[in-house]
Amino acid sequence: MKSTSRLCALALLSAITLAGCVKGPEGNGGKRVKGSGPVRIGFSMDTLKEERWQRDKALVEQRCQEVGAQCEVQVANGDDAVQTKQADNLLTKGVDVLIVAPHNGQVAASIVEAAHRQGVPVISYDRLIRNAEVDLYVSHQVVKIGQMQAQYALDHAPKGNYVLIFGSQTDNNALLLKDGQMSVLQPAVDKGQIKIVTQQFAREWLASEALRIMEDALTKNNNDIQAVVASNDGTAGGAISALPPQLVGKVLVTGQDAALDAVQRIVEGKQTMTIYKPIQPLAFAAVDSAMKLARGEKVETKDKVNNGKIDVPAILFEPVVVDKNNVMQTVIKDGYHKLEDVFKNVPRDQWPKQ
Repeated sequence: MKSTSRLCALALLSAITLAGCVKGPEGNGGKRVKGSGPVRIGFSMDTLKEERWQRDKALVEQRCQEVGAQCEVQVANGDDAVQTKQADNLLTKGVDVLIVAPHNGQVAASIVEAAHRQGVPVISYDRLIRNAEVDLYVSHQVVKIGQMQAQYALDHAPKGNYVLIFGSQTDNNALLLKDGQMSVLQPAVDKGQIKIVTQQFAREWLASEALRIMEDALTKNNNDIQAVVASNDGTAGGAISALPPQLVGKVLVTGQDAALDAVQRIVEGKQTMTIYKPIQPLAFAAVDSAMKLARGEKVETKDKVNNGKIDVPAILFEPVVVDKNNVMQTVIKDGYHKLEDVFKNVPRDQWPKQ
């Protein structure tokens, strides 16, 4: 009887030890045990409405093809329930890794939990998934982008009334951008150099929301606005469309993403600057890291970003300020946009010499 009890105890101890070894992915380790064949990557995207997200999709698919991975992309069109369901669908289909660009960084935590229950690692793409044990975060230096926008504004419009148009409140990046912007602007506010007359979030990053916010600010301040710190190019475009003709080009307007229409506005003198975030390194790093995670290999990272639960290993790329002075040396030189597309609304005799 003692012998039987001892065997049962040993079996129980063995089972407990084994359970500790096979729990869901942690850090850069852990992978789903599958048969041979190409790595299967699922890419869960929030939206394709903006030009930049279309680039992300195309480049992720391109890199998957180059490294011999199978890739399936599903787009939620800004719907949390749809994104969660699509992620579950990708897991059901047996993907080895999930790359997730979340609509809502809080809600997407459930996607990470569901993936880890099946031993599937998750890469948080561009936007940080909050309060979950995300395996890797691949993005740009988001807080720095906000700081760059604000510093550019202060350098070129050091006094006067400011309008701040943030992104979607459900997007963690919008909150990080705000933090970066305010870290630069608040000291100028405290010194009385500038006055923030309006600061609001633009629902879903909509240009129409930025238009409404800007129209309201102009009305309340009798058109006395010197700068608009818009968090991306879509909201910048909305703000510019609200400006009366005599103020277009005179009110400083920031942006982000180096979207074609924004770069066109910059060379036309309507928008002042944007932040260029080369998408290829981001997309390629996500796919290359997904391949390593799927094989249980270590992903080398230099940074960590706290998401409210853990310090997530992170690969963060540096952004670049673009204005009319360096368009040729940045987005055009890199082939991000073509010269003839950027300057199509500018008289040909005013095009830069190549």
